[in-house]
Amino acid sequence: MRNGLSKDLIARVLGGAPKYTLDELESKFPPRQLPEGTLVTRFAPSPTGYMHLGNLYSALIDYKLANQSNGVFLLRIEDTDTKREIKEAVDIVINSLAKFGIKNDNDLSDYGPYYQSQRKDIYHSVVAYLLERGLAYPCFLSQEEMDSIREKQSAAGMATGIYGEFARDRDISEEDIIKHLDNGETPTIRLYSMGNPENRIYFKDFVRGSISVPENNEDIVLIKSTDRLPTYHFAHLVDDHFMRITHVVRGEEYFGTVALHIQMFRMMGWQLPNYIHTATLDKIDEETGKQRKMSKRKDPENNVAFFLEQGWPTGAVIEYLGNILAPGYEEAKLKGQVKSFWDYELRPKKIPASGSLFDMKKLEWWSKEYIATLPVDVLVKNVVDWANEYGDDNNKKQISDVDYLTSVLSIERDNPKRIRKDFITWQQTLAEVAYFWDFLFVPNKEYEYNKDVLKEFADTFNGADDKDTWWNKIVEIANKFGVKPGDVAMNLRVAMTGRTNTPDLYSLMHVLGGKRVLDRINMVL
Repeated sequence: MRNGLSKDLIARVLGGAPKYTLDELESKFPPRQLPEGTLVTRFAPSPTGYMHLGNLYSALIDYKLANQSNGVFLLRIEDTDTKREIKEAVDIVINSLAKFGIKNDNDLSDYGPYYQSQRKDIYHSVVAYLLERGLAYPCFLSQEEMDSIREKQSAAGMATGIYGEFARDRDISEEDIIKHLDNGETPTIRLYSMGNPENRIYFKDFVRGSISVPENNEDIVLIKSTDRLPTYHFAHLVDDHFMRITHVVRGEEYFGTVALHIQMFRMMGWQLPNYIHTATLDKIDEETGKQRKMSKRKDPENNVAFFLEQGWPTGAVIEYLGNILAPGYEEAKLKGQVKSFWDYELRPKKIPASGSLFDMKKLEWWSKEYIATLPVDVLVKNVVDWANEYGDDNNKKQISDVDYLTSVLSIERDNPKRIRKDFITWQQTLAEVAYFWDFLFVPNKEYEYNKDVLKEFADTFNGADDKDTWWNKIVEIANKFGVKPGDVAMNLRVAMTGRTNTPDLYSLMHVLGGKRVLDRINMVL
């Protein structure tokens, strides 16, 4: 083991003496006393933009695995990238998760704080341990010097980074460190890597099985010089250990950093968490017809806010994502073995290892099925809540009389074996029933009405008629004018709604009310 720095010099390098010893941190954040098989997971977004669908996909895995094992699910905000941080991004994440039914256990867990910007003392205490043992070193390379190194490496076809002969300060003396500090320079703290890319590290990924990767030889930055906050890699090491995370779920784009993270866990002598690297969410490109990764720039549905603003039932989105995660879920649900994804066991090894197709048409099916299971009062509440938060003025007028809205949305929902399935989103639900409101009703001027049957119906109409009496009158009118009863009904349907395809005609006329029925017939006449 190489010699490390003295404690006094470490304090100068870090801008202050570390607050804790490693033993004190182990005592402050002890191993959790949980039953065997219990999982502790974390969703750790960076507040640098909107919450995208891949975030929700990952958070769902984290939450489900912890929830089904009676474990712990934490929300950790990785806000150490101060240059890219967006103020409202944290609120977006928290609110979005809540609306999709994903609740964290932060308040029930004493392993915080859960904002990395508030954990600086912890990171400095761990890096002090590494500096003292020669496992890390202060680096005074300027940005210009590093840029020059990378240019030379690229020109020579070499891997870029600070490693080996390019790590100028790797074995810097205490005297030189002091000279740099006396000049007012603030160093980065780099890992003293002992890895060799010609050797391989073996580990098990819970989705992809046993895998080997080349060792890491890069002296990556642990603590930045600009704000003395940690990089993602170092914060991940410290937080996952002291929050006692058992399973780390993250996208396959992080697969290239596994060797580094394993190296650092082994360097500290800490138990490695189990890794679950998930594949991308893909879609079929409209232009090429080929499957591609969903894009922040091209695909509005990649933004979780899209589903909230358009009124997609969050429960339906979860059901569909759950079906992507667990290929056997749809069959189990259709057989009646489970009621929802929350009742179905998610097995990590069943999670897709290659790009999973997110199909909006398939989501429509899940959404129709989901809304069809809702009691009327729950359906009405969801529609009202959406309209209040996201709806336009017309939507707000539609929900102003909740009793009338309830009557409208109750049509064809009294028979569990034959519930209508034409509602897809809360926004589309209001559009689908818009003809019930006079200010939204659009008369059909293209239809060739039989005005004789309409006039006859208006003359004999009684809003108090039961369904049998109502239908008998339609049959009598049909016989009188030599047409089919269905033709009479179609004339009434188009006159009432402007459409040729609607739910049960008697029910919708009953909800419209006698005055409105006659007004619409007279509008045609």
